[in-house]
Amino acid sequence: MARRKSLTAQLLQTYRDAQKAKTAAAKHAEAERNRQARAAEREAAQHAKEEAKRERERAQSWVRAQREKEAQRSAESRKAEQIVRDLEKREAARAKALEQKKRAAAREKAGAERQAKQQMSDLLRQEAALRTTEIETQVDHLVSVLLTGPGGLQAFRLEAQEAFGQGGSEGLTSHVEKTLSEIDYPEGLRGGRRRAAFAPEARELVLEVELPGQAVVPAATQYRYKASVPPTLVPQPRKEAECKALYRDLVARLALRAIAEAFAVTPPSLVNVVTFNGHVNAKDRATGKAIRPCLVSLRATRETFEDLVLDEPELDPVQSLRFLNAIVSQHPYDLEPVRPVVTFDLAKYKLAPERDVVAGLDSRPDLVTLDPIEFEHLIRRLFEKIGLKSWVTQASRDDGVDAVAVNEEPLIGGLCIIQAKRSKNAVPAEAVRALAGVMHDKAAAKGIVVTTAWFGKASWDFAHRTGRMELIDGRHLKALLLEHLGIDALIGLPKLPPGWETRDLH
Repeated sequence: MARRKSLTAQLLQTYRDAQKAKTAAAKHAEAERNRQARAAEREAAQHAKEEAKRERERAQSWVRAQREKEAQRSAESRKAEQIVRDLEKREAARAKALEQKKRAAAREKAGAERQAKQQMSDLLRQEAALRTTEIETQVDHLVSVLLTGPGGLQAFRLEAQEAFGQGGSEGLTSHVEKTLSEIDYPEGLRGGRRRAAFAPEARELVLEVELPGQAVVPAATQYRYKASVPPTLVPQPRKEAECKALYRDLVARLALRAIAEAFAVTPPSLVNVVTFNGHVNAKDRATGKAIRPCLVSLRATRETFEDLVLDEPELDPVQSLRFLNAIVSQHPYDLEPVRPVVTFDLAKYKLAPERDVVAGLDSRPDLVTLDPIEFEHLIRRLFEKIGLKSWVTQASRDDGVDAVAVNEEPLIGGLCIIQAKRSKNAVPAEAVRALAGVMHDKAAAKGIVVTTAWFGKASWDFAHRTGRMELIDGRHLKALLLEHLGIDALIGLPKLPPGWETRDLH
C-alpha cells in the first residue's frame, strides 16, 4: 500500500513535476516568448525607430531635395528672370536704338525735305525772278525797238544803186528785201518776211512787212512764288488795256523802224517815197481760218520822214504815225484791219492799185471810193489836227461816221457832234435837221456835218438859223485836208455840183 502510495505519489510527483516542468517550460516558453516578443518589440521598435529615422532622413532628404530643387528652381527662375530682364534690357536698348535711329532718320529726312523744299523754293524764286526779268527784258525790247536800230545802213546804198543798174526794179527790190531781212531785231520782234515793189518813175518803194502777233506782248507782268502744296509759280496777269497799248505802240515803232531802214538802205536819187503796209498772220477767232489783216498803212516822203527824231526817248510813235497821216487800226490788238493805201501783186512784185484809192502812182485818195474805216480815219485825223480831242466813234447806219468830240478851247469849247456823209449826191435837209436833234439830246455846243458831196439851200438855211451848226461840203473838205494834213485828195463825183468848178474835184 505503501508502495502504491509511493508510486502514486511518485506518479503524482512525477506528474506534478511534469506539470511543474511543463508549467515551468510553459513559463519559460512564455517568458521566452515574452522575451522574444519584447525582443521583437524592441527589434520592431528599433526597426521602427530606424525606419522612422530612415523616414525622417528620407523626409529630410526629400525636404532637402525639394529645397534644393526649389532653390535650383528659384535660381533658375532668377536666372531666367535675369535672362528675361537682360533680354528685355537688350530689346529695350535695341528698341531705343532703333527709335533713336528712326528719329535720327526722321530728322534727317525732315531736314532733307526741308532742304529740298528750301532748294525748290529757292529754285522757284529764282525761276520767278528769271521769268520776271525775261518779261521785263521783252517789254524793254518792245519800247526800245525803235531806239536800238542798227547803224551804218547807208553803206548799202551803193549796192542798191548797182542792183538797180544791173537788174532794174526787180534787182533793187531783191536787194532791199535781202538787206532788210538780215537786219537784227530783238527775239520775236522781227515778225516775218519783208517784201518790196518799186516804181522808178515815181521813185516810190512799196514795202510790205509781216508784223509779229499779239503774243509778242507778255501776258503777265511778273511771276511770283506761291508757298502752296506743292509750291508753284503764279503769273501776275497784265491788264488788257496795257497789253493793247503796248501792242499798239509796238506796231507803230516797227512801222517807223521799217520805213527808216528802207530809206537808209536806198539812195535818195532812186527812192524818195516809201509806202508801208504792216500785216499780221493770224487766225480768225470766230472761224478759225487764216487771216492777214493790215494794221497800219502810210505813204511818207524822205523829206517828211527826216523830220522825225526816231532816237528821241520821248518820241510818241503813235503820234508820229498821225503826223505822217497814216491809216492805223483803231484796235490793232484785236486785229481790226485797215485798207492799205497801196497794194501790189506779190507774185510779180508789180504795183497794182486795188481801186481808185490812188490816182496813178501818186496815191492821191479819191474820197468817194474810200471804205468806211478809211474815211473814218481820215475825218478823225483832220479834226484832231484842227484841235478837237477825246474822239469817240459810234456805228452809223448810213455808211458814214457819227462821232462825239470835245473842243478844249475855254471860251467857245464844249461837246461837238460830228456826222460825216461819204456820198455822191446832195445831203438831204432831213439829215441836217436830224443832227440838230442829236445835239439837243446830248446838250452839245456845236454840230458839224461834213460830206464829200454838197448841201442844198434848205440845209444851209437851217444851219444858219440854229447858229450852232457848221456844214462842210466836198470842196471845203478837200481844202481842209490839203491845209491841215497835206493830202491832195480827189472827189470822184459823177457830175459837177451846182456852183462848183472842175478844179474842185481834182
